[in-house]
Amino acid sequence: MVSPLDILHDTFGFPAFRGVQEDVIGRVMDGCHTLAVMPTGAGKSLCYQVPALAREGTAIVISPLIALMHDQIRSADAFGIRAASLTSADSDADRQQTLQRLKAGELDLLYVAPERASSGHFRELASRIKLSLVAVDEAHCVSEWGHDFRPDYRLLRPLLDSFGNVPRLALTATADRQTRADILVQLGIPEDGLIVAGFDRPNIRYHIRPRDGVSTQLKGLLAEQEGAGIVYVPSRDKAERLAEQLGQNGRRRVLPYHAGLDPQVRVRNQAAFVKSEDMVMVATIAFGMGIDKPDVRFVAHAGLPKSIEAYYQETGRAGRDGDPAEAWLFWGAEDFSRARRRIETEVPDDRRGGERQRLNSLAALVETADCRRAILLHHFGEDPPARCGNCDNCLAPPSTVDGTETARKLLSAAFRTEMRFGLGHLTDVLAGRDTDKVLNFGHNRLSVFGIATEDELALVKPVARALMARDALRADDFGGLSFGPGARPVLKGEEEVRIVLAPKKSGRRRRGGDAADHPHDPLFEALRARRRELAAEAGVPPYVIFHDSTLREMAGLRPTTLHGLSQVAGVGVAKLERYGEAFVETIRNFEESPA
Repeated sequence: MVSPLDILHDTFGFPAFRGVQEDVIGRVMDGCHTLAVMPTGAGKSLCYQVPALAREGTAIVISPLIALMHDQIRSADAFGIRAASLTSADSDADRQQTLQRLKAGELDLLYVAPERASSGHFRELASRIKLSLVAVDEAHCVSEWGHDFRPDYRLLRPLLDSFGNVPRLALTATADRQTRADILVQLGIPEDGLIVAGFDRPNIRYHIRPRDGVSTQLKGLLAEQEGAGIVYVPSRDKAERLAEQLGQNGRRRVLPYHAGLDPQVRVRNQAAFVKSEDMVMVATIAFGMGIDKPDVRFVAHAGLPKSIEAYYQETGRAGRDGDPAEAWLFWGAEDFSRARRRIETEVPDDRRGGERQRLNSLAALVETADCRRAILLHHFGEDPPARCGNCDNCLAPPSTVDGTETARKLLSAAFRTEMRFGLGHLTDVLAGRDTDKVLNFGHNRLSVFGIATEDELALVKPVARALMARDALRADDFGGLSFGPGARPVLKGEEEVRIVLAPKKSGRRRRGGDAADHPHDPLFEALRARRRELAAEAGVPPYVIFHDSTLREMAGLRPTTLHGLSQVAGVGVAKLERYGEAFVETIRNFEESPA
């Protein structure tokens, strides 16, 4: 049997395991059932790929999306790994060929969806082959407590128990304590089989701003941010409108993605994004787990994510290659009102408490003047340092002001006006303005009329935003503001309302693989150009051939022989044979060219 370390070096071109990879792989090699919680970009795929090659038989990998399977198969093929899928998208000929290879023992990895894996027919098929392991990817989908519950995942236990002696490996990047406990129970993994690597993504810089003309805000971001990016929006209509607005200057390609698009257009847009090095996709969360693109340099949210877990997972699609990346969130008070209405009307009673808690955690994240990363990691049960040094609040600490008295006056105004008017009208009442609406309703005779000072009036909008985030104020479909459960402690003076003042605009250092992070290197650019040519010839995304980090190491070491190239991290035997000569030639030509 070949050792896992030899496979890591020879097949994948890496000198050593990272983080908890060795612990996870060691348990699988010993035949133990395991749940590995590892941040995106920590190398979860290696945790089943390496033992699949080291152990006898075929590894079944249960994955939630066809697009994700095909992307992983494409990457596996580049490393010389024999991989295939059985999906509804496969042709009859492809399906028959895969079954023949499976029965002949000619597959290292077989990818299937949970719907197929949970069927009796597939269980019977699996009983006729030698299994090396069963991997359940995106395992948080098994838990009703998770943010992305998929009922078919809860039907996998019979398959797993049919092969009780085959090690089962569940993998996820997003699971709080409650979700982790549920995954262990649902998939039959012992408590001592839990390995948590941590949730920190130190290469991602977090920025959060109140929404103020989001199209303009995003145009500014795209003007400064290089590389491929994703902009998440709350609706299909918004995806198309914003994609058109952001693409107007023609500097870079911007395309929409949502479930309502024609399927062929959707597939075409996703394929274009995966192959591009600088395209921007404006998408709903339908553009989700199927994206395994490592060189996404930024993710921006034009509205509030569904939960703090969803925020973590969606921002985690940036910087999977380990290079610097950015996460931007532009939020509005109305986002929280919509989210709370969704919880009360669409979420089952037994799950509402957990959903409210997640939304409150998200409110704490967007409102804080403290470290964003610390709040995010605290939510997942970690004990991080007070400052991370790589979020907006750590890099430029904002000032705060006590808005408690303003908040109490605003709540009083909402109460005195029978909690059916919007913020604009309440502001007029607090300011003592004799508008027609104020006079018609007799609100100029209320005790709250004109009680706010000029300084307090300047705080009304951010105070309202803060009160809605913490569920002290709620907005109805027409914008009318009424009390939420968080109003009472504010009114009684039991809870302080501190307002974070937005920092003054200043030129910010650009991120995302630009010159600020990696000084311009003509050899690196030449290697990227060669990679682009090879990728076009092979019909695969450039990152499938080599990641930027591998090309950067090539540019630094400048190997002019295949043996020298084999010492570069990420250059395994199959890639060396397939692409080595092309990159060595590029380096030689560069070395021989006049300075």
